[in-house]
Amino acid sequence: MSRKQAKGEYIETDTGNKVSRKAILIGTQHIMLGGKTVIQAEAMIRGDLARTTQPTSGSGTAPGSNTAVAIGRYCYLSKGCCLRPPGRIYKGSFTFLPLRLGDHVFIGEATVVQAATIGSHVYIGANVVVSEFAIIKDYVRILDGTVIPANMVIPSFSIVAGQPGRVVGEVPEGGHEAFELRELYKTVGNNPHSLPV
Repeated sequence: MSRKQAKGEYIETDTGNKVSRKAILIGTQHIMLGGKTVIQAEAMIRGDLARTTQPTSGSGTAPGSNTAVAIGRYCYLSKGCCLRPPGRIYKGSFTFLPLRLGDHVFIGEATVVQAATIGSHVYIGANVVVSEFAIIKDYVRILDGTVIPANMVIPSFSIVAGQPGRVVGEVPEGGHEAFELRELYKTVGNNPHSLPV
């Protein structure tokens, strides 16, 4: 068989990212992927909403200095989710600030994220809204249909639910392995493996 294969559903990068050909990435020069991240079909990342710079400084800035969305390793962005940086008025003009995701972050279907920071080992369910400038610490589980209000800080090891979202429980001891996404990563791509039983 020839070296050139038919196009698969996913584009696989050198760092192991698996990006669906049907994903919507806008402003890719402002999106940073940490590696081994899965981006499903119809997932949208708004890298075009980058921090505005002074009009006098052209494109002479260092690469990566104007990152709008930074995503860590082993993240999983489900079908139809949307990541967009939060925006506010700063020094008299409207600007966007970066959205940063840690490692092993799962974002469910049809979820909208406008947080300032999401820590590592975070599970965000389906149809969740994470409003502007929310800060989600490590090992947090957000249940389906939750609406996180703007500027809310969610402490580590919390379970969050409701509209508006509030802490309803704690992640139990020993339940931290459930946040690992390495095995889920292997099940996606042009040559997927099945999950171990």
